[in-house]
Amino acid sequence: MPVAAAYGSLPFVEQIEFFRRKLNLPTDGWTDVRLHEHDWAFVVAGANRDAIVSDFRAAVEKAIAGGSTLEDFRKDFDSIVARHGWDYNGGRNWRSRVIYDTNLATSYAAGRWQQLQAAPYWQYDHQDWVQNPRPLHVCWDGLVLERDNPFWQTHFPPNGWGCHCKVRGLWPRDLQRLGKTGPDQATEVNLVERTIGQRSTLGPRTVKVPDGIDPGFEYAPGSTRLRTAIPPERPEPPVPGSAGGNGLPNLRPSLPLPAPRAIAPEALLPTGLPPETYVEAFLEPLGATLDAPAIVQDAVGERLVVGKELFQAPTGEWKVLKRGREQFLPLFAQALLAPDEIWARVEWMYALQKAVVRRRYIARFAVEGQDVPALVVFELGGDGWAGITAFQGAAQSADDWRVGVRLFARDQE
Repeated sequence: MPVAAAYGSLPFVEQIEFFRRKLNLPTDGWTDVRLHEHDWAFVVAGANRDAIVSDFRAAVEKAIAGGSTLEDFRKDFDSIVARHGWDYNGGRNWRSRVIYDTNLATSYAAGRWQQLQAAPYWQYDHQDWVQNPRPLHVCWDGLVLERDNPFWQTHFPPNGWGCHCKVRGLWPRDLQRLGKTGPDQATEVNLVERTIGQRSTLGPRTVKVPDGIDPGFEYAPGSTRLRTAIPPERPEPPVPGSAGGNGLPNLRPSLPLPAPRAIAPEALLPTGLPPETYVEAFLEPLGATLDAPAIVQDAVGERLVVGKELFQAPTGEWKVLKRGREQFLPLFAQALLAPDEIWARVEWMYALQKAVVRRRYIARFAVEGQDVPALVVFELGGDGWAGITAFQGAAQSADDWRVGVRLFARDQE
């Protein structure tokens, strides 16, 4: 009977896209590439020629995207071995299963890591049908921790060769259903020494891994990918409407913006704080931290990855203290979560010689003690993000930003 993949009912977009963004890398041994390097490199241990790696990559992608069974993959495996005369270690059934299982499991995990960012709590889920369960994996079954708990950086499954554990996303109502008033206490992580690379050209070496996890699996597949999806900041601030260059459409609104929402003066941050404090004030409402980015879904269902890198140069230098915007960063977060309007427009970028689709989030806030509302504009496109914050009195100053196709409008209160 054909053996199908046991990592999910059907392949899904995040899983497939994670695998497709990998680069082929010939290697001599499985320890030549370690941990998060697997987020970027497709390798088959001992496949040290480009042609072999390319053929295996095509076979694995077919299995992931098309839902091929293990027996289907073994036919491709046999064909590749015969075509290239590849001399590999281990038996045919064992080696083909390792390649098949590991790639399907890690790509599934990477896709789930991305999907689960919306859930505030995660639960470890050991599969009861496993014939030879690992004792510690059984102990972790049912463990509920916050999404950003450091435990998940090393214990997000798969946690070893042939591991079929998973993670479920939970919400506060789920905790109530489970009879919990909050998340559990993370289990103590004990590090043990293991020797790896006995057959590697780099020679054997000793590594420390959490007890219960096989060497090479002590990382969260796909977690580094989120950071690369964080858009860079454009060098110049956005400009209103069609003043930003040629573009389309140039439709204007027929209705006014909703009345500005009232906020207390304390919503604006004081000057003189460390850059990290300002960035944390932006990230926290969006479910992210300085250590962990998050995926934000806006009012029309579009997703944006946010993290500290929004306000950092490639060298790591902070760029948050810029044009006085640091005081307004909590309002930036609110503009993404609950904007007054969202607009989209195609704009031609002469410097890039291409058209860019940009989404523009607009929000106004009536700050107690200020005569005019605070205007917040967050603009996102294929060339990065940019934003402005200012107290602007004339209604026309806000309307200047309202051009293109209106995707969302907050209800008038």
